Amino acid sequence: MKHGVRLLMAFGLLPALGGCIAKTALDVVTAPVKVVSKGVDLATTSQSESDEKRGRALREREEQIGKLSRKRDREAKRCDDGNSEACAKAEALSAEIESLVDAPVGR
Repeated sequence: MKHGVRLLMAFGLLPALGGCIAKTALDVVTAPVKVVSKGVDLATTSQSESDEKRGRALREREEQIGKLSRKRDREAKRCDDGNSEACAKAEALSAEIESLVDAPVGR
């Protein structure tokens, strides 16, 4: 009698185990595809990521230009007060600002 109950339970579990085995087999078969797909995702840059990077670079450049402009303005004021060294610094800062403005961003 005990063997009959065990046998009946074993046959009752077979459909559940079959699905489990099929799922495992499917996971094993699709694993290489998932790995390659993940590698491609990591190796490529999406358009939105590229846009975000370019926007960040533009903001950083604008911030740098702003800092240099404020510094140039301070040196220009000192130049107006008769400091010839400040005049040279103001000219150098103007050239640096111009080179930043003309430079391409994030390409």
